[in-house]
Amino acid sequence: MSKTARKPFKSRPLSIAEMDAFGAELDALRARTVASLGARDARYIRNIVKAVRYTEVAGRGLLFLGAFVHSVLLPAWIAGVLLLALSKILENMELGHNVIHGQYDWMGDPQLNGKTYEWDIVGTAEAWRKTHNFRHHTYTNVRGLDDDIGYGLLRIFPEQKWQPFFLLQPIIAPVFALLFEWGVAIQDLKLGRWVQGKMSGSQLWRKFRPVGRKIARQALKDYVVFPALAGPFFLPVLLGNVVANLIRNVWTYVIIFCGHFTADAETFPREVIKNESRGHWYLRQLRGSSNISGGAVIDVLSGNLSHQIEHHFYPDIPANRYAGMAVEVREICARYGQHYNTGSLPKQFGQVTWRILRHAFPSRPRRGAALAAGA
Repeated sequence: MSKTARKPFKSRPLSIAEMDAFGAELDALRARTVASLGARDARYIRNIVKAVRYTEVAGRGLLFLGAFVHSVLLPAWIAGVLLLALSKILENMELGHNVIHGQYDWMGDPQLNGKTYEWDIVGTAEAWRKTHNFRHHTYTNVRGLDDDIGYGLLRIFPEQKWQPFFLLQPIIAPVFALLFEWGVAIQDLKLGRWVQGKMSGSQLWRKFRPVGRKIARQALKDYVVFPALAGPFFLPVLLGNVVANLIRNVWTYVIIFCGHFTADAETFPREVIKNESRGHWYLRQLRGSSNISGGAVIDVLSGNLSHQIEHHFYPDIPANRYAGMAVEVREICARYGQHYNTGSLPKQFGQVTWRILRHAFPSRPRRGAALAAGA
């Protein structure tokens, strides 16, 4: 484990006046960016739409080619799987996630409307708007309010109450990574409440029905219709679709966990949101988020969630702007003595893995980790 992981960076306390000034500077950056949105942002997202479409067509075509032409089966199949996985990653990360945040509503394009867009996973966009856009982005890393802290399966922070069940999380975590879209699909069902008898079976069924319909549509498309088009070569095409979805799931898991659960990321008690100022809200987002360095390729493949800090500051700003905004955000944080948590993908994921392993066992909360209002 790195030195940083052993001794998290301590940001200096801010006075109320400094907190207000901090928030005002970040608000001003937002206002300048919004005022400059235009043709290049529209062109960017429409190019992403084209990239999603073309890579899917090429990927599925190569899967069929590999199935029909035995001599090129393996190379074509592998290429088809990778291109289909790339299409699904781009659609989920750079297109779906960002459009659902309303980042492109200003364009007036019905296909890019955040309130109606439906994405290519088994979970519904409507449930994501509730669990992610509202709860997670409003109550980022606030214990008891942000369900993304461990997703109800993992103990990642010492402030989470330990139970013997968490001893299994070194096994549960990789399984969760492979099935991540399914975890997203059932997150809002609150299955724990049903198990505890706090929700009736009829209530659970009503919540499940839209999810069930979405699961059926996705399963029909990926696991029945497209494989069936290959006729007697159904199984190789089916397997290709399964593997492409698993690759997408694991990549999404890695990016999201690196953005929230590194060594310096903090969780907060509910009290911090009482009378929370704008500057204090920004500070909570900063201390609960982590960036990934790596350049343009990582930015695009992560849906620009490599700039998780900027995304949490400005979730409805087009994500292709985050890299440029990050320069000024980092400078503002430095002037106010606030840690800007960034690192390479291997470094950040190594810290996440260590957290999962370490906090599977009993551990004590860190001293001074709470974010006091006005501090």
